Amino acid sequence: MNTFNVPTRNEVSENNQAIFDNLNKELGFVPNLYATYAHSDTALENYLTFSNAKTSLSAKEKEVVNLAVSEVNQCVYCLSAHTAIGKMNGFTDEQILELRTGAASFNSKLDALARLSRNITENRGATDDEVLENFFNEGYSKGNLIDVISLVGDKTISNYIHKTTQVPVDFPEVQPLEIVAV
Repeated sequence: MNTFNVPTRNEVSENNQAIFDNLNKELGFVPNLYATYAHSDTALENYLTFSNAKTSLSAKEKEVVNLAVSEVNQCVYCLSAHTAIGKMNGFTDEQILELRTGAASFNSKLDALARLSRNITENRGATDDEVLENFFNEGYSKGNLIDVISLVGDKTISNYIHKTTQVPVDFPEVQPLEIVAV
């Protein structure tokens, strides 16, 4: 297995150093995965621009997508990070575990979103008609669909970077679903 270092501020480009400074100011630290993007002179800035772009999805809805996609892609880093962010957005531990399965029995609209996110990811975009119809029946629009697909892509990029680099998880690490009782 390849070993990737988590670059320090002194090991990245000037542009990335400025981004590290901003992340330290905003978050209090530079997450290891973000630092890993900084091996490239452009990827960290590009990713943060894409990730922080305007969307029709609420912060809570984004976490539904992030958790469902990261579970399908089995990315422990992103699952750990988005479990922490999901809690900050008001989800309980039990709800987060269910969202990771691609369901949300506690809210029919979020359930449709979780199921769609999981289905898109599992089927590489060849979404099941029934899942898509349920998404629209819950009040989501075609614009919301495009935003969900964009977010699936955003999260898949991070999932793949972590799964390839295996940099250390710097959030409280979650357990695989088969270990925890859902």
